[in-house]
Amino acid sequence: MIELSLAEIAKAIDGEVVIGDPGLTVNGIPDTDSRALAPGGIFFAKLGEHDDGHRYLEQVSSVAALAVVSTPNLSLTLPQIRVTDTVLALTALAKYVLNQVRSKGDLQVIGITGSNGKTSTKNMLREILSKVGPTIAPRDSFNNEVGLPLTVLRLDFDTRFLVLEMGAAGLGSIAALASWCLPDIGVELKVGLAHAGAFGGIEVTAQIKRELMPFIQRTAILNEDDPVVRDFEANPNVKRVSFGFAREANFEIKSVALSLSGTKLAIQYPDGKVSEITLKILGEHQAMNVSAALAVANELGVSREIAIQAVSEMEMAERWRMQLIKRPDGVFIINDAYNASPDSMRAALQTLATLGRQGHRTVAILGQMAELGSYATEEHDQLGRLVVRYNIDQLFVVGQEAKLIHMGASQEGSWDGESVFCETISAAFEAICDKLSPGDIVLVKSSNVAGLRFLGDELAGVK
Repeated sequence: MIELSLAEIAKAIDGEVVIGDPGLTVNGIPDTDSRALAPGGIFFAKLGEHDDGHRYLEQVSSVAALAVVSTPNLSLTLPQIRVTDTVLALTALAKYVLNQVRSKGDLQVIGITGSNGKTSTKNMLREILSKVGPTIAPRDSFNNEVGLPLTVLRLDFDTRFLVLEMGAAGLGSIAALASWCLPDIGVELKVGLAHAGAFGGIEVTAQIKRELMPFIQRTAILNEDDPVVRDFEANPNVKRVSFGFAREANFEIKSVALSLSGTKLAIQYPDGKVSEITLKILGEHQAMNVSAALAVANELGVSREIAIQAVSEMEMAERWRMQLIKRPDGVFIINDAYNASPDSMRAALQTLATLGRQGHRTVAILGQMAELGSYATEEHDQLGRLVVRYNIDQLFVVGQEAKLIHMGASQEGSWDGESVFCETISAAFEAICDKLSPGDIVLVKSSNVAGLRFLGDELAGVK
């Protein structure tokens, strides 16, 4: 973070220095997690749903340079600034720091939203942009009212690129983030069924994703294949750039070929030249993320050679996201169980089916798709039927919340024992582990809450 005095911070967040010298300067990285706080960091004592950060003030007092609190601990010598709401204060400080850095440099801010693909696209952009200048991007999926400001607060005056994920948490949530970040470039990846149950329908999801559009300052990067995104309107002075398989896309995906060594694709740039790209990352859907990332890089003046080399060198999009591991016995595990929606499930199964046609037995281990609300019954049932239609050789369904996948598969076609239902992860491991043979490809996918990512790790033999 940039160096600021306690007095400057207090003014920026509408707070009061209750302990410490107002002239004291700090530049440590802020955090709300006492366990992750680095020496010299700024601790924001967040009042959470299940815990209260103020309980850890004494613990962080030997590490932190400053604490921002709503209830000071006057028994400590730790400098403290009192505010009404520490989460609002976090955003206020992030906004102040962002404005300071923007006013004194050539910082470019990229905001990414979409029902699927945010984290993969973010990671691709981090790899590309870090080749040409100091770049800040979120760790993990830091994309909400806490994670996004924490990412912004890692800025310093040398930062050239700031990549931000903007996650949806209901109506107004993306507007609340974008209205002060004001991204120079905004990326709209997809409107899908992820979180549709929690939001009240896909129409509401579309409305939330659209909230980014009025705040984009220079260029809107839009998915030409998604009819909802395609119709999003930007401000009159904002340039539109599209990506996708559609012939009308400015960055048109001409071809995609999958193998266990990765994904080969060809993308035609707006000048008509076609670039061949070989990714180590699996999945036809990754072609969409790559084309979006290349469109952003092109708008920022990054040469296509540098951009393509950067994405080609990526070992994986992120842990538990189409993460391919080959066991010593020749079994391939694809651990894609960080999250799941109907769209991402279909994409992962399509990848598995394509690889299976190259001479491999295919096994799908599937769990719950969370936050689907009234869509849950139909979508889980349809997913099971899709497994059969894709000719997946063996299906294991884990957890009561996912049982409709098993039932849908059992009612489709003439399957006889190809679908197995397991109540728990431990039962699934016991049912699966001795049924795999060299050359098998095993896809493990579910929403994060189902915990199948750990089953994938156990099957792959990784910690």
